[in-house]
Amino acid sequence: MIRLFEPKKGCGFTAHYFTDNRTLKENRKVHSFRFSGHLFSFTTDNGVFSKTGIDYGSQVLLDALCAEKVHGDVLDLGCGYGPVGIILKTVFPDIRLTASDVNPRACELAEINSADNHIESTVIVSDGFEALHDDFDLIAVNPPIRAGKKVVYRMFEDSYEHLRENGIFMAVIRRSQGAESAIRRLQEIFGSCETVLRDRGYWVLKSEKQTKQTQ
Repeated sequence: MIRLFEPKKGCGFTAHYFTDNRTLKENRKVHSFRFSGHLFSFTTDNGVFSKTGIDYGSQVLLDALCAEKVHGDVLDLGCGYGPVGIILKTVFPDIRLTASDVNPRACELAEINSADNHIESTVIVSDGFEALHDDFDLIAVNPPIRAGKKVVYRMFEDSYEHLRENGIFMAVIRRSQGAESAIRRLQEIFGSCETVLRDRGYWVLKSEKQTKQTQ
């Protein structure tokens, strides 16, 4: 079930995928996607990110995530219609998945797609971490670059605060859209950041929230 949260008025940009854009005309379509031996079905719509199918950046992020020992409580931050979290839950069925997005339409689709792909998830409409109060072992994000560095870097900072000790943060960013500056910012926040995968200009960045004794 979707846990609803109404974003503050004036906090977004009307009609972008990273805002509340429920006034847009609906045009739902279903797309298939195969990953790691599994066939997935995803319903998309106007006003959500990559509505014509899973974008290549998310695919690169998934490749990197599936090379990790994913466990515990996982947050798909800025989930869109839900593919990253749904695929992770399928590959790692023991994880407890939370998916969140500022866009209520995206969250509605994420819940539909969770049901259609037979996985359990908690879907929360939230502007960043405003409605998220739990801590996580892994936070994954394909950040909304068009929202600007202020928004994206706030997601980095708040992710640090919502990770358990030794928790992992992973993000995918194009080099041409600021991956190198994102590394520097993550190094400032976490104390370290490594690039674990590069593919067609997409960089997957990984930071770990180390214990206070070793950070």
